[in-house]
Amino acid sequence: MPDRRFHLPGLLRGAVLAALPAFATAQAAAPAAGPAVQEAPLRAHLAFLADDLLEGRGTGQRGGELTVRYLETQAAAIGLKPAAGKGYRQKVELIGQKTQAGSILRFEAGGKTIDAAFGQGAVYGNASGKAETRLDAPVVFVGYGIDAPDEAWNDFAGADLKGKLLVAMVNDPQPTAAEPARFGGKSLSWYGRWTYKFEEAQRQGAAGILLIHTTPSASYPWSVPVTSFTHEQFHLAGPGNALQGWISEDMARTLFSAAGQDLDALRARAEVKGFRPVELKATVHAQVNSAVRQVAEYNVAGIVPGTEPKLREEAVIYSAHWDHLGVDIENGKPDHIWNGAIDNGSGTAALLAMARAAVAHPARRTQVFLWPCAEEQGLLGALAYTRAPLWPLAKTAADLNLDSMNFVGPTRDIGVPGAERSTLLDTARAVAQRMGLSIAPAVPDLGGAYFRADHFMFAKAGVPAFNVGSAVFSGDGSFAFAHDAAASSERMRAFTRDYHQVSDQFDPAWDLTGMVQQAQFTLNLGYAVANGAAMPVWKAGEAWGKVTR
Repeated sequence: MPDRRFHLPGLLRGAVLAALPAFATAQAAAPAAGPAVQEAPLRAHLAFLADDLLEGRGTGQRGGELTVRYLETQAAAIGLKPAAGKGYRQKVELIGQKTQAGSILRFEAGGKTIDAAFGQGAVYGNASGKAETRLDAPVVFVGYGIDAPDEAWNDFAGADLKGKLLVAMVNDPQPTAAEPARFGGKSLSWYGRWTYKFEEAQRQGAAGILLIHTTPSASYPWSVPVTSFTHEQFHLAGPGNALQGWISEDMARTLFSAAGQDLDALRARAEVKGFRPVELKATVHAQVNSAVRQVAEYNVAGIVPGTEPKLREEAVIYSAHWDHLGVDIENGKPDHIWNGAIDNGSGTAALLAMARAAVAHPARRTQVFLWPCAEEQGLLGALAYTRAPLWPLAKTAADLNLDSMNFVGPTRDIGVPGAERSTLLDTARAVAQRMGLSIAPAVPDLGGAYFRADHFMFAKAGVPAFNVGSAVFSGDGSFAFAHDAAASSERMRAFTRDYHQVSDQFDPAWDLTGMVQQAQFTLNLGYAVANGAAMPVWKAGEAWGKVTR
């Protein structure tokens, strides 16, 4: 793979360019005399953050330490005020676990022994914090593995699942002609996410859970969970499943057939309300050997204080996770650095460029620039922040998140999926109109993108929040690109091949005007909220709006 390192002479040139006036595209997009996001610093930050020198910004790795040091240094240089007492760091205590060679996952069914080879038929780990876990348990198919009182749906009803291994489908029950809006219709709901299912297995008292992977139901190929589980896994301190992970569809078919069951028939039964767990005539023997360590990681945060004496006690947060998958020297590939240029060097760099513009233009409310850690580990940095917020959640107006930004070129519209859940949509429309943009048409959220980025933890805590304008997460590159629309859309779609792969690397030839545009829209939206008469509120009936701030 070609070496795309951004060498220090180039970085110095980028620093010099950062002092020059903003590019015309950024100036045209910004309100008159308002904060203008400049391309030069954004490009320089992105190139550096995605360089091999930062080793993929891995959680609990040297590259992560370098990234945190870079961010707090840049925050101070820009002029942000510390948000965490006298400093910019918020400590997040994590437990790291990596499944080791010699681990075993074996099924006994119908007189057959079925070994699930790690990385092929299955990927798994434990979240118990123990170096060795052993499990001998019966296997139960629990359909979608959902207990949703608001949908009058319970896949666990009437079953004692304590000490058993659950096997579940990903995604959630599909809409029907009679119930076209159940579980969000065609869009994936929170109940369909793997993180929810892992948490629910623990609440049910199960010994563990394995999810059946298919590309359509997960919205990504088998390579994605394989990549995640062959890297070190992290979780916040506390109890967790002794076994959790994924099995391939082929492995699931083999297991169910040996147990005398038809997988497709059981899937069909699981689509109907009233499904009950099915005990497979199968047992599992698992031995998970793990390298376990305690890790102190850090969120980084700085503020631009508000100017209005009363409103400055309220804040709008801009967030973008700084971490990626780091270094994996055991993967057997020549390139073992997962640089994460787009995911999420782009958002990390954009927030720095936005903060640089914001410090000279304070708003009525305070603005918080937050770089959470460990997003790739399950939004852990954002979760830790909402459990111990640096700014009171009751006085947090909104969280505007940036993740995997537009690297293709400028667009005529901007995506705001999730904004419709609150009055943020009305504000976003007004901001887009002032910038000469339209709001991209809403499309079904088939991959559950709303639940896959840091803003969701703020939404769960009651703060109106969404991920701003990400063409990457649309999956189909369907935004209205201003130039060569067909080719631009194809370039965006092609990124799905680089997502969570070592090929997500910085390319100096990228046209970043679209990324600047996206960052400028986010900053303009933040200012509209920060200067508004009232804080945004959730729409009536919105599930996350029920949370008390």
